[in-house]
Amino acid sequence: MSLLRPALLAGAVLAAFPARAAEGARSPFMPAAGAAAAAPTAGAPLEYRGYLETSEGVQFRIYSPTRKAGVWARLNERNAEFDLTPKQHDDDYRTLTLEHQGRTLTLAIREPKVVSAGSAAAMPMPAAAPVPAANVAPAVTQSVVLNPSPADEQRRLEAVASEVARRRALREQATQQIQAMPAANAAPAPAGRGNPPSPR
Repeated sequence: MSLLRPALLAGAVLAAFPARAAEGARSPFMPAAGAAAAAPTAGAPLEYRGYLETSEGVQFRIYSPTRKAGVWARLNERNAEFDLTPKQHDDDYRTLTLEHQGRTLTLAIREPKVVSAGSAAAMPMPAAAPVPAANVAPAVTQSVVLNPSPADEQRRLEAVASEVARRRALREQATQQIQAMPAANAAPAPAGRGNPPSPR
């Protein structure tokens, strides 16, 4: 009896394992197992471009490439202009089933096509004149060259060094002028005992 119990337990575990494995393989993001998507109708004369939720309900955009025009239509409401009636929308499979001129069509949503414009490196960049910065000597801005040679770079560095020296000299001159101002604008000494009183 004691040997029978472990054998039954092992059998029950093994029997449940394949069922659990199949359950774990199904993604929770996929539609329910019983739901099957209708295949889109090949060569359909209409395109399903998307839908819009409005206060009047969901409206579907149906486009006719031959007419180069489109209409908005609601489920189970006939559109006389295109002679169609949307019947079922499947958001999981992104399809719309409708009746059009007596035929049932299943339309997959039209995905936008992205076309590459080519490599960005292949497109030549327009050469724009550099905008001189405010308060910078023309010698510095004129020494900037596109794809500089070592000689061009040396000239640019020399122009920057001379501009730095010029600004330093101006700053020192302004500092000296500020320091000289208090001595020239010194206030007269206040009246003391030896000075006569001012007339009234």
